[in-house]
Order: sequence, then structure tokens, then C-alpha cells
Amino acid sequence: MIEWFTWTQVAVASLAGALCVILGLVGRKPNDLTIGSLALVELLLIAQVVVGVVAPFVGNRPSGSLLEFWVYLVSAALLPIAAAGWALVERSRWSTVILGVAALAVAVMVARMWQIWTVQGA
Repeated sequence: MIEWFTWTQVAVASLAGALCVILGLVGRKPNDLTIGSLALVELLLIAQVVVGVVAPFVGNRPSGSLLEFWVYLVSAALLPIAAAGWALVERSRWSTVILGVAALAVAVMVARMWQIWTVQGA
């Protein structure tokens, strides 16, 4: 993993999550801004998949379990898709909150992926 990219992902996902939760709690239904913020989170996760595939081949090997890292990454990549699907089917203020919770969960999962990659002993 690339450290600056990881913390950028955490920051973007946290901001998107806070935005969606706040907008949902004030009564806004899912819109282009909320779905778009989650789409940006998903785009960064897809880039992380590419980094996760390439990194071991260029000498950046994980110190923790590679299987655990990939389970986190695949799960994190599915969360925004599932939340956006839910938001598009049930267009209510709570769907916007769900978008925010999904983005915040992705932020936590990316931070955990960083721990798996760098901190844990193999």
C-alpha cells in the first residue's frame, strides 16, 4: 500500500461519510452530491485494488495476512455499491444516512488495511 494514498482515501471517505450523514439528518434525499461522493470513494477503492495487485510485485509486500487484506478490500469495495443501490431503490432521508455510514465504514476498513499491510507480524 502507498501511505499517502491510504490516508487520502481515509480522508475522502470520512468527509463523504460526514457529508451524507449530515445531509440525511437534515432531511435530504439521495442526490447527485451524495451518490457522487460515494462514487468517488468507490473509484479510490478500485485504484487501491490496482495498488494491492501491483505492490507485492515491486517489492512492497504486506507484513500481515494477504488473505485478510484482500477480504477487507473486497468487502470495502462492495459497501458503496450496496449502499448506493439501496439509496436508489428507497429514496428517503435515511438512505442518505446509510450512504454516510457506508462511507465511514470504508474509512475504518481502509485504515485497518493499512495496519494489516504495515504493522502486523507475518
